[in-house]
Amino acid sequence: MTTESTSVPPSFPSRRLAAPRGGTHRLALPPRRRARRRFTGLPLFAADALAVLLAVCLLSAVHRRWEVALSVGALVVLLDGRAGLYRPAAGPVGVLDELPALAARAGVAWCVTAAAAAAYSPALAIGPLRLCAAYGTHVTAVVAVRGLAHGRRRRLARAHPRSALVIGVPGAARRFASALAQHPEYGIRPVGVVGVAGPRKDEERVHEQARERGLPVLTTSEEIHRAVIQNTVRDAVFLTEDEGLVTLFQHYGCATWRVGAEPAGEPMSDHLWGYGCRRLVPLAERRGLTAKRALDVALAAPALALALPVLLLCALAVRLSDGPGVLFRQERVGQNGRLFTLLKFRTLRPSDETESATRWSVADDHRMSAAGHFLRKTSLDELPQLWNVLRGDMSLVGPRPERPYFVAQFSRVHAGYAARHRMPVGLTGLAQVHGLRGDTSIEDRCRFDNHYIDHWSLWQDVCILLRTAAGLVRPTGS
Repeated sequence: MTTESTSVPPSFPSRRLAAPRGGTHRLALPPRRRARRRFTGLPLFAADALAVLLAVCLLSAVHRRWEVALSVGALVVLLDGRAGLYRPAAGPVGVLDELPALAARAGVAWCVTAAAAAAYSPALAIGPLRLCAAYGTHVTAVVAVRGLAHGRRRRLARAHPRSALVIGVPGAARRFASALAQHPEYGIRPVGVVGVAGPRKDEERVHEQARERGLPVLTTSEEIHRAVIQNTVRDAVFLTEDEGLVTLFQHYGCATWRVGAEPAGEPMSDHLWGYGCRRLVPLAERRGLTAKRALDVALAAPALALALPVLLLCALAVRLSDGPGVLFRQERVGQNGRLFTLLKFRTLRPSDETESATRWSVADDHRMSAAGHFLRKTSLDELPQLWNVLRGDMSLVGPRPERPYFVAQFSRVHAGYAARHRMPVGLTGLAQVHGLRGDTSIEDRCRFDNHYIDHWSLWQDVCILLRTAAGLVRPTGS
């Protein structure tokens, strides 16, 4: 890393979004705002529970019918949940559209429960007629209650539409916004257009027409920020792919939707006035991150226990060479900009807190003791961060966390740096196993970190951990 690569210009102009065709841009992420759930699955969950209870009432001759109810209910909730039947949809949902999925999953739940009960004890067997009656009651009840829930949602959508921004080429975005404004049953009220790359003449014409109609065309990050706050924007509808803006709106707490052509392998399950639509799920909501957290706990807990003798020896060496204050605590920026306290063994006692927060590297500082040099060279000073992993502040694998002072600088200078915080920060990462540690290029690190996030998999984490372990045999330090 050179001085030129980390210096901050005296002023940072507003970023224009209507860039030349083919251009790219990334925006610094604002403080994350918690998304408000527009329509939770609670009424639909209640519909399933009520349907199961009504169906079980027909099983008066069956012993332990409440155990049967629990079994059927658990299976129905599991199957419906995995099918996305409790998730909010982009537009109005008809219960007839859901009927095949609901009926099939209810049938599986009842058949599995009946077979398991009969196998456990003949006294618990459910006769064919009673099973069919219970199944029919279940499906009828769930359709009726879900119909009421969906009807209530449609009424609320008309009465209280959600403010939305439409992102795309201004001409197409304006036409789509006009269609939504004419159909309030979708519950989305466009309040502005975020213009992205498009033909210049069309762009200028749409700007004029949009202003005449009172619909603003937003072209800078400051205008987006102002529009989101002033209009309480809850939805962002994308007519074109733009990863940077998707991340930006998700950090504002908005639900993000992709409308238009159906990408290969990603079917559009909903529609908005005939436009195919699917929800863009934030990274934090992907199921795979649960497995990532499970891997962290499964490996960090035994690693911390096994490393306890090494930790004690390191603490003793620091205490004897540098005096009291074995652990070094420093504020770092974690996932979604959340601050946390990172733990390390102290290898150098800074003159004050300002030096600790703003000095980039102390690798060659003459004040560092022999013990400090050894800990840094072998990376043993990082071992206390296993506790950060167990606490959930960090993951074993992810972008390395940095101090707020440098995060603010690098986010302004390096495109995409702020987007690194979409993922939990890590003890090691893809950049580190490629030698990007210590005083190395921030631009290169940023590129590796975003590549890791965009192509994340649990197997990739395992590979990085194995490469990190192999690298400990030939330590280079930081």
